[in-house]
Amino acid sequence: MNAAVRAVVRMGIYVGAKVYFVHEGYQGMVDGGDNIKEATWESVSSMLQMGGTVIGSARCKDFRMHEGRLKAAHNLVQRGITNLCVIGGDGSLTGANLFRKEWSGLLAELVQQGLIDEEASQKYSALHIVGMVGSIDNDFSILAWICKKPMIGMVFALDGEMMLPTVKQDAVFCLSVCASDWVLIPEMPPEDGWEEKMCQKLSALVVQRLGFDTRVTILGHVQRGGTPSAFDRILASRMGVEAVLALLETTANTPACVVSLCGNQSVRLPLMECVQMTQQVQKAMDEKRFEEAVQLRGRCICYILFVTCSSNFNVAVLNVGAPAAGMNAAVRSAVRVGISEGHKMFAVSDGFEGFYKGQIKEIKWADVGGWTGQGGSLLGTKRTLPAKHIDKIAEQMQKYNINALLVIGGFEALECLLQLYEARSSYEEFCIPLCMLPATISNNVPGTNLSIGADTALNAIVETCDRIKQSASGTKHRVFIIETMGGYCGYLASVGGLAAGADAAYIFEEPFDIRELQSNVEHLTEKMKTSIQRGLVLRNENSNENYTTDFIYQLYSEEGKGVFDCRKNVLGHMQQGGAPSPFDRNFGTKIAAKAMQWISKKLNESYRKGMKDNSYAFHVVMKQTFLKLSIELNHHLTFFLTCAHVLCSMVSHASLSHTHTHTHTHTTTASCLRIFIILPVYSQHKYMQYCL
Repeated sequence: MNAAVRAVVRMGIYVGAKVYFVHEGYQGMVDGGDNIKEATWESVSSMLQMGGTVIGSARCKDFRMHEGRLKAAHNLVQRGITNLCVIGGDGSLTGANLFRKEWSGLLAELVQQGLIDEEASQKYSALHIVGMVGSIDNDFSILAWICKKPMIGMVFALDGEMMLPTVKQDAVFCLSVCASDWVLIPEMPPEDGWEEKMCQKLSALVVQRLGFDTRVTILGHVQRGGTPSAFDRILASRMGVEAVLALLETTANTPACVVSLCGNQSVRLPLMECVQMTQQVQKAMDEKRFEEAVQLRGRCICYILFVTCSSNFNVAVLNVGAPAAGMNAAVRSAVRVGISEGHKMFAVSDGFEGFYKGQIKEIKWADVGGWTGQGGSLLGTKRTLPAKHIDKIAEQMQKYNINALLVIGGFEALECLLQLYEARSSYEEFCIPLCMLPATISNNVPGTNLSIGADTALNAIVETCDRIKQSASGTKHRVFIIETMGGYCGYLASVGGLAAGADAAYIFEEPFDIRELQSNVEHLTEKMKTSIQRGLVLRNENSNENYTTDFIYQLYSEEGKGVFDCRKNVLGHMQQGGAPSPFDRNFGTKIAAKAMQWISKKLNESYRKGMKDNSYAFHVVMKQTFLKLSIELNHHLTFFLTCAHVLCSMVSHASLSHTHTHTHTHTTTASCLRIFIILPVYSQHKYMQYCL
């Protein structure tokens, strides 16, 4: 919530508006006085990394009464406030909409009572409201603020406790990230008699066989606390900016709207339409129409029913490139979904280097137990490309009769699949379904917007920057230069800078020169004269071959003499380590399951009655829309976020045939290649259009 408040305040000041804090929610609006204070740029400077809500939030009985809303209207008119940005759940937003509908009547009453004059009534005749959904329950239908921080606390607690909370949709997420045995949610209640079945299983397995005691853990309000994740900060910042823009564009006839993200685009929908749909969910549950309740919740609740079947297909899975948190969750999901589909799954150690050396073994269901929360790559991963050993790899493919290949990795994995695809003309063994899952902290796989591991790395950067900012705040007059990884992709530096509240971020995609560096030094010099006497600058490792981290450090140190001193910090490989975040666990689990379902579909299509069919290949359709969004993060530096919404649809279109004769049997070999993508935000700090 604090990140959203910060964004609203700074965007409002940036466009020339007066912005006010209303402390303690509607209660503060009713009470007035010091509860309504004007906000300044500096008043929100240290708010980004703080949990909870700095301006307070309280349930207000008075606001539910007409007299309370009359007092609130009087307090707002006294300060000339006619635009409200409300952050809360469906109850808060419903109250705001009622307040808006009654506004003209409330002003008329205030005129009758002599509390305001007719001129004020005419001047402030319209009240505009924009809502932002802020709820850890994520229960606002159509578009919900997906608050990830509670899931981080839940997941890492469950890693140790391995117990199951029953907290609405959060528990559904836990099914993917924590591999729970039971998930109890109101939208999909279990069948009658579930208590007896659960107790019998627990008694037989836990108490009798293992001899373990059972414990119950209730997470409670620990889910509400803690530092917000990088995603929540970015989401809240984007929502805050969009809310201010929506208020600027409203007219007297514009209905109240709610702002959030759909996919990776900022959207505005009628507030009451969303509230009514949210209320329909509860109504459907009360009437025991649970399937309808799940559909009304939207895509945030889903379940997959795996039916075990038998097949004669062998599918190999391997990791390629640098390690990325979430790789193991993807492998686990692929193995178990593949086994459920009836395939025999093979694990390849150490990428394609292990492939040509024959480091291939069958992997069973139990072999991947506990992999979800493990960081790094348990299979091992190498950057070795297959081109130099293509003949040996073909031999291993033939030896183990591999019918499909799933490669999990970054840019190197993409290169590997392209090399295998090009080798199809010489080696029939590669004329099989080939599938890649993007997994790299650099987030630089062409045609994709997000990779497995990027979220975990981003959270590591933001957590480190928070600690460094604390150090800088304590020592005063100090600027830190932070170097991030990412290769030639500026995702980690730019988005990390936005989430950490940095003063500048230097990336390869946006060339910069000595004049820009000097301008940033001048800005920091002026900043040291305010109450915010610290600075934070992020630099991508390959942003410029001449303006290195050492060069920028020396430049800032020399030019800032007598005003501020400078320190540098290279984060290095700590960005690759650590347990995967809840998002990366869930992301890896879901796209790996999707990949295996696609592989099964293509195998079943291409093999008919023991023969191969070449009726498909691949065709990629990409649709991009770009949105320019600007946020003033400090007095002089403007960051522009470019949101590229990439919709990639894989369509069977062409065909590639290889015909040969063996014992009078005619065989045609299928060829297929697929890269799975996801659609969240790719942000830059200046507007830049990419052609992928």
